[in-house]
Amino acid sequence: MLFYIFDTGALTAAERGDGWVRRYLDLARTGHATIAIPIVCVLEWWRGRTDVREEVLEAATAILPLTMKIAQAAGVAQAKVKGATAIDAAVMATAALSPGSIVVTRDVHDFARLQSHFKDVRVFGGA
Repeated sequence: MLFYIFDTGALTAAERGDGWVRRYLDLARTGHATIAIPIVCVLEWWRGRTDVREEVLEAATAILPLTMKIAQAAGVAQAKVKGATAIDAAVMATAALSPGSIVVTRDVHDFARLQSHFKDVRVFGGA
């Protein structure tokens, strides 16, 4: 299944109401997009319950677990890509293991480095 996989930056942008990422939420609400959020991004983003945070999570079709396979792929990527963070590597590994999935982020530069390792993962960004 094709997912738009939100990273922490996309979650923060959605929470702030940034138009570029809110469009994905609108598409999901109407059944025209499938949004997935890796659980590691919730860990990095969540700072307590708010109505807006709940709305963002409810728009997601799936909250994706951190599996052993994802953790191992992310660890290898971190070792090979200088400056890669564990969470970004886990997001990319999640997308790589869900063929056709697209990472949605505000931090395109960080993910572009990881694309050297995860060559088949597409990354969409916003302002």
